Amino acid sequence: MLGPEDFMTIQALAKRGVYLCDIAQQLGVHPRTVRRALDRGGPPVSRRGRRSSLLDAYRPAVDQLLAEGVWNAVVIWRELQARGYTGGISILRDYIHPKRGLRPGRATVRFETEPGRQLQTDWTIQRTLLAGQPTDVHVIVNTLSYSRRFHFWCTASEDAEHTYEGLIRSFEWFGGVPQEVLVDNQKAAVLTHRRQGAVTFHPRFLDLASHYGFTPRACRPARAQTKGKDERNIGYIKGHFFVRYRAFESWAHLNQLAEQWLREEADQRVHGTVDEVVAERFAREAPHLRPLPARRYEVAYWELRRVGWDAYVEVRGNRYSVPADLAGELVRVRITLDGLVAIYAGEVCVAQHALRPALQGWVTVPEHHAALWARGPKVERRPLTVYEEAAQWN
Repeated sequence: MLGPEDFMTIQALAKRGVYLCDIAQQLGVHPRTVRRALDRGGPPVSRRGRRSSLLDAYRPAVDQLLAEGVWNAVVIWRELQARGYTGGISILRDYIHPKRGLRPGRATVRFETEPGRQLQTDWTIQRTLLAGQPTDVHVIVNTLSYSRRFHFWCTASEDAEHTYEGLIRSFEWFGGVPQEVLVDNQKAAVLTHRRQGAVTFHPRFLDLASHYGFTPRACRPARAQTKGKDERNIGYIKGHFFVRYRAFESWAHLNQLAEQWLREEADQRVHGTVDEVVAERFAREAPHLRPLPARRYEVAYWELRRVGWDAYVEVRGNRYSVPADLAGELVRVRITLDGLVAIYAGEVCVAQHALRPALQGWVTVPEHHAALWARGPKVERRPLTVYEEAAQWN
């Protein structure tokens, strides 16, 4: 078969007027081959078809995932396996690689810290299916800057209580506390951040920092790169966890899968920046973390309520029973983040209920109202002459 060099020779000799048969003799081919090459304007093209592969039937699915912004080959590979793909990941990577030029990139600045020095924290929102309903899930992501090990917790709010709870859960997940926590400028942590660098932290956030022994730090406004390690893990969670798992039965199910995925995948990955398994790098960082305090920080909501004369307390649109002797008294109500309502008279817990929507009805413990029923209802007795007089006037 003629190659590109042979065709260039044919062209050069033909322009000099050399006969086709002489060109063919010089190249060792038939004169008709020379004629076809000149008529074609180039060397012959191989007609051998492309070999089929196991990926062929799944190429549209891969293209769809790429169009949705999913570029991680491992995530795509697992998604294809769920659809019946039995091939390897190498052929998938070969298919994706030429297309990566279509994906916009961005330059980032990397800051390194010593082991146990810093944790970066931030919130993000991910829409997913929760109990069959599309739901905006609030995700707090906490990353140790040295090892890149991270923890995340999904909930329904980004208020101060949930921010502190998310940090505490991460400290407990890591088994220790870093020297400092770098936060964004959310109101749960930072009240004001002046241009001169002066930061006013939320009093309760300072109390949390004092309890766990870390120093609070705040990013400069509009400088998300300052906590770039946490930002990248947010993208990693969205591009891996929430692509691999797209529906959850409940909040508990969601967070259970999250911690399972952290142990089995996120901790076991080789981090591209440090070129090391995250779990192995964390093993060197763990001894540098400060120990957890003996007592867990209180993050529940506290409210004051007046008990009704029917011995019920109103909490978030529903009513909950208390002992009858507290009717008309002022009590304190503690509402935990996992939905427990505890009612206190002074320092004594007098009732506990599970928080539930008003549509499910009032929550009653029969023993609370036993004294009321024992006294019996007050019934006013009237003589029948009252009704007879009323009938005469009508």
